[in-house]
Amino acid sequence: MNTLGFIQNIGGGSLVVIVLVVILLFGAKRIPELARGLGRGIREFKDATKEIQDDLEEGLKDDNKKANK
Repeated sequence: MNTLGFIQNIGGGSLVVIVLVVILLFGAKRIPELARGLGRGIREFKDATKEIQDDLEEGLKDDNKKANK
């Protein structure tokens, strides 16, 4: 939680400056590509975590079935 604590101190003016710097660095045409890439990465991460969670739940169900026999 402490690692993202600095976000609380960002005001509206600072946010505008950050957005302008990003536009200057990457250009307006490049930003949608970056956003799509970020979205794909987040989606892949969520899918991977869901798959791991499903595998763990399936393993627990199998262990419970073996213990009940």
